Amino acid sequence: MHQQTSDITQLLKSKGLRVTPQRFAVFASLLKRTDHPTADQLLQDLNQDFPVSSQATIYSSLQALQAAGLVREVLLEAGITRYDAHVEEHHHFRCRSCGAIEDIPWNLFSPLDFQQLRPGLQPDGYEVTIHGVCDRCSS
Repeated sequence: MHQQTSDITQLLKSKGLRVTPQRFAVFASLLKRTDHPTADQLLQDLNQDFPVSSQATIYSSLQALQAAGLVREVLLEAGITRYDAHVEEHHHFRCRSCGAIEDIPWNLFSPLDFQQLRPGLQPDGYEVTIHGVCDRCSS
């Protein structure tokens, strides 16, 4: 999912976002990553290349990107928010041993039948998280 600098700039502008160096760096980093990093992991990685980022800047960039529909929060474990630029619907596999996270195609599972829920519940979506051990850890 590597994109050109001009493509990223155009995408940010098309969503009505001002293209700041920090916002660009956060989004470009997320587009390259598949590990669903936390804000702290993004801060650490970006400060290696762009040492003027603060935690507040990372969080405000993530909030703006999320509000624009370019990034989504992923909650796979209690108390830890991860971020993903792959905003299309998909599921996740999380390795209990090494913590690796892998995207699972949405259509791998049959859709849930919301009609089976008790009356009064109004679901607007779902996501499956599969927990287990990845092939790298099981060998």
